[in-house]
Amino acid sequence: MSNNNDVIAPEMLVLIITATVIGTIARFLSMKLDYRQYPTYPNGYFIHLVTGGVAAALGAFIIPTLMTKNFTAVTFLGLAIQQFREVRKMERESLLDLEGEEFTKRGSAYIDGISKIFESRNYIALLVSFATALTIQLMQEFGKTATWVEVLSGSVVGILFFYVLKHFTARQKVQDIATVTEGEIELRGSELYVDGLFVSNLMGREEAKDWFLEEGIAAVIHPNRDHFQIPLLNNGQRQAILFEATRRLGQRKIYSVQNPVEGKIIIALVPVIKNFELLKETILLTPLLETVKKNPELLNVMRSENNNG
Repeated sequence: MSNNNDVIAPEMLVLIITATVIGTIARFLSMKLDYRQYPTYPNGYFIHLVTGGVAAALGAFIIPTLMTKNFTAVTFLGLAIQQFREVRKMERESLLDLEGEEFTKRGSAYIDGISKIFESRNYIALLVSFATALTIQLMQEFGKTATWVEVLSGSVVGILFFYVLKHFTARQKVQDIATVTEGEIELRGSELYVDGLFVSNLMGREEAKDWFLEEGIAAVIHPNRDHFQIPLLNNGQRQAILFEATRRLGQRKIYSVQNPVEGKIIIALVPVIKNFELLKETILLTPLLETVKKNPELLNVMRSENNNG
């Protein structure tokens, strides 16, 4: 540190800049722009990137404040956490306001999960930045190395730590507990059946029946284990699956039914884009909601396989 308290020492400036950049990069890498289109771009993308940058800067300043024994400044972390919670609240309210504008509603459980994820990713940016800064500081204290070596080492540690956190916070998907097959659509009078299982008796006029037979597709979700029916039959989880399916393929008409006897979920719809493989992929990639994972052992695939082996 410099003797002049009004000037930041060059080595500390390198630490702060490097840690902030790596933390911001970590936030950038954690954002996904896929068919779900959330965060929406470019504005939503920009907002979350800036928020992640602020979180990274906070993480970068932890080490300098401790080194200068300015412990009061650390209390700003509490304010930062409160702001991240406000981000979660903002996202939740924003998505709830948009519920009426979609083909199918996301559902409160799905929205709650999305908002929590955006809050947690700011914490990831903060922690990655802190790990980067700590690595650089340790190298400055215990080794006489070139600045570029310190920057490179801190960056590598930060990125590795990011992937550890990313793996730790990764969510399971429907594909981890179930398979999806194409269902055979059949009409018996005004009743709709898929793979011989009753779905609806509201098919109406002959024109509607012909329309469903020509344009309709059906997917049958099969849980891999009996106890996997519990999360799949959860109303919030089913709503999330329906939302993702209609968001990606569009919707003219949709039916969804569960068969508790056989543990299957049937989705039959007349989409804008008729493509079963696209529907199958969308269902399998739908995240499993945290609200359905109340028992840690409920979705333990490996333990389930061992017990049945």
